[in-house]
Amino acid sequence: MEKPKFSKLFLLGFGFFGISIVWPLYNAYVPIFLKDFSLSSTSIGFVMTIDNIFAIFMLPLIGVLSDQTRTRFGRRMPYILIGAPLAGLFFALIPITREMHLLWFMMLNIIFMNFFMAFFRSPVIALMPDITPSKYRSQANGIINFMGGLGALIAYFVGKPLYDKNYALPFWLGALVMVLALILVVIFIKEDEKYRIKSSEKVKLDNVFKKSFSELMTNLKEVFASKEKSLLMMLLSILFWFIGYNALETFFTSYAKFRVGISESTGALILGFFSLTFMLFSIPAGFIGYKIGRKKAMTIGLITVVSITLLTMFAVWTINEAKTLTYVMFVLFALGGIGWGMVNVNSLPTVVDMTVQEKVGGYTGLYYFFSMSANIIAPPLAGLFIDKVGYDSLIIFSAIFFLIAIVTLQYVKKGDVK
Repeated sequence: MEKPKFSKLFLLGFGFFGISIVWPLYNAYVPIFLKDFSLSSTSIGFVMTIDNIFAIFMLPLIGVLSDQTRTRFGRRMPYILIGAPLAGLFFALIPITREMHLLWFMMLNIIFMNFFMAFFRSPVIALMPDITPSKYRSQANGIINFMGGLGALIAYFVGKPLYDKNYALPFWLGALVMVLALILVVIFIKEDEKYRIKSSEKVKLDNVFKKSFSELMTNLKEVFASKEKSLLMMLLSILFWFIGYNALETFFTSYAKFRVGISESTGALILGFFSLTFMLFSIPAGFIGYKIGRKKAMTIGLITVVSITLLTMFAVWTINEAKTLTYVMFVLFALGGIGWGMVNVNSLPTVVDMTVQEKVGGYTGLYYFFSMSANIIAPPLAGLFIDKVGYDSLIIFSAIFFLIAIVTLQYVKKGDVK
């Protein structure tokens, strides 16, 4: 496999770009729509975990299933061709269900939208290691994360004025952009001929499912039963650092308002700086992982993130002037985004480089199984500590899980740049 062209990787990045346009809009506005039906915050919180529940069960299975799939379009493309248009359709219908004021119809749209988003996510992400040699995967993942970050920023900054004009516009434009972005991937990214079959050949679907379930069980056995624990330690590291990250992401605006004494919008802007520097540093983070090794880069990134969380807590305790404290937090979280880039960009290539090319989709699914599990564990667990101890516990909670991830990461002996 030859070194991929960066133009090709940017085109592949449109897949992640399209996905990343949709989720910020969904997370920002669907809870507000659900409030129209007088639902409790607990009920809304449950609805907002549907995507993670689908992800936990579907991403590993669909990843393995796409490994086993052979069609004239390739092994990943059929899932994109089916999943992206249907996910876009149901996403676009969500504001219409609000207008109709039919809760059952809105819930049906939300469930189908989340199902079809999960249907094509693993295959899209698995295309990166499919077309990229092992030693270049950190740089490739950096480019893809850059494109994802760009999509999220566009959703935040363009979504607001559109929403103010008509609350349906961000959904309709977001759906259109996602589908167009995935069409670009299908047109310009060509899968290897060995994953295609001629139209005269027949593939039995039940055999594909049987092989997929068998392969999934084998992958899970490799995680827990293997004497060499690198894969398990890597996946646990991913679980731990995403618990720390998701706790901060979920409750930081509340922490900013109720503990620090600044507005929730300012807290959101501080998180925006974190996202901005993460996006800008995604590509350099991939090159750093290539030069010094992925494990070392991820360790440096985690140490950086732990440092900014502890410095944030120290600043809140010692700086009494709100304006000064706000500026300090902007700087700290901007540095944190750089550290997070070092961690996030180099993690998926580490996981997929622990297996053979034929099982990349399955291992991509394992990566998302553990990262999405964190999305379900972190909010209620961190919320429990906040309820019992207070908002200061949020920073300590996140820092502890980042520190645990540093420890488990040191036991990873495989998956680095070859």
